[in-house]
Amino acid sequence: MKKQLQLENGLTLAYQEEGSGAQTIVLLHGFCGSSAYWTKLIPLLSRSHRVIAPDLRGHGDSSVPDEPHTMERFADDLAAAVDKLGLAPIHLFGHSLGGYVTLAFAEKYADMLGSFGLIHSTGYPDDEAAKANRDKGAKSIRESGMEPFVKALVPKLFAPAHLATMPDEVQLAKEIGVRTEPIGAIRTLQGMRDRPDRTHVLRDTRLPVLLVAGEEDQIIAPEKTFTANGANIRQLRMAGAGHMGMLEAPEQLAEEIVRFLSDN
Repeated sequence: MKKQLQLENGLTLAYQEEGSGAQTIVLLHGFCGSSAYWTKLIPLLSRSHRVIAPDLRGHGDSSVPDEPHTMERFADDLAAAVDKLGLAPIHLFGHSLGGYVTLAFAEKYADMLGSFGLIHSTGYPDDEAAKANRDKGAKSIRESGMEPFVKALVPKLFAPAHLATMPDEVQLAKEIGVRTEPIGAIRTLQGMRDRPDRTHVLRDTRLPVLLVAGEEDQIIAPEKTFTANGANIRQLRMAGAGHMGMLEAPEQLAEEIVRFLSDN
């Protein structure tokens, strides 16, 4: 069910909520996504858990403030929502951009967390080539709008074989992407470009951590996800998956999340 929450910073945060249970799972989508990215995962997780999936600022049905969408601002939005809804402690899982936000949240609001995870994401910052690509993407969106940008982006998100075998999922990702407000995408590109290295958050935390990587991820290679080891850290390499495990292999991902939470 899609709901809206008015935050004290003026942001209207749209979110989906399903299920019930002692543990609350919060799912953060990736860039040019929305809570609809989790459309296959939410029904599986909500059988046993309360699931909250917000639209991050600048995405989906949430507000699009014309200011830098830093990872810290995304984290502050979530903290305000968690506080207002009385959700803490939450079990936070972030996909790609959502993973960058998850690390910012874990660094600043660890007391609100029971555990957290990165799904096809990394603690590393952008290198110079990646920063240049962010700027190139922002320029493309300013000049040509969302459709050409999303049309070029989405095929890279899936394992190559899935472009033919999962046409509905690929089309869904495109439809979600083109709904992103251009200024929201541009401000988010700037925020991702300027984010700091947060690999130390993974190394230093004592919270349970789940790291998920796609074997065929063309955006973030597994070695950039698996940057920490320890008794509190579980790693999952998804065979055959690209950057969109929640659409490419939702049953496997849901099973692993539920197992991770039951073990912790």
